[in-house]
Amino acid sequence: EMCAGAILVQNTAWTNAQRALANIQARGVDSVMGIAMLSQTELAELIRPSGYYNQKAVKLAAFCDHVIQDYEGDLRKFLSEPLVRLRKELLSIWGIGPETADSIILYASKQPSFVIDTYTVRLLNRLGLVPQEVSRKDLRDSIMCSLPSDVNEFSEMHALIVQHGKQTCRKTPNCQE
Repeated sequence: EMCAGAILVQNTAWTNAQRALANIQARGVDSVMGIAMLSQTELAELIRPSGYYNQKAVKLAAFCDHVIQDYEGDLRKFLSEPLVRLRKELLSIWGIGPETADSIILYASKQPSFVIDTYTVRLLNRLGLVPQEVSRKDLRDSIMCSLPSDVNEFSEMHALIVQHGKQTCRKTPNCQE
C-alpha cells in the first residue's frame, strides 16, 4: 500500500490516491502479484481517481515487474536491500523519481531517507535557509549529512513540513498565521 501510494500521490492530493488504493483493495489485487495480473486498462480504471491514471498504471506495473523479475515477487526482500542499493534500484524503475523513491524507502522500507518535496524546498527557501536555486539532490545530501539518520525523526519532520505547507506555507503563503 505504501509503495503504490507513493506512486499514486504523484501530482495529486493524498485523498485522490487513497480513493485509488481503496479501489485496488476492493478488487482484491492489493499485492505485487495482484497488480501484475491486471491489464494496463484494468489497472488504469482502478486508479482513475489519482489522475494521470494511464501513466501511473505503467509506473505501478513497472514497479511490480521489477519486484517480480529481480526478487521473485517478494516485496519484503526488495525493501530490505541496503538504502543506497535500494534507492539506486528504485530510481532505475521507469516513473520513480527521487521524491517517490525516498518516500518508499522512508515509509515502506523503514530506512532513513529524507524526502525532499515541494513543501520542503519552499519552506527552507522562504526561511532563508537555502538559496532559491539549490538543487533537490544537493539539499537532500546536505540534510542527510547534517541530521542524525533516524527513520522516526525523518517521518515526523516530513509530516510536519507537509502539514505546514498545506496549511500555511502554500504557493501563496499565509505567513501572518
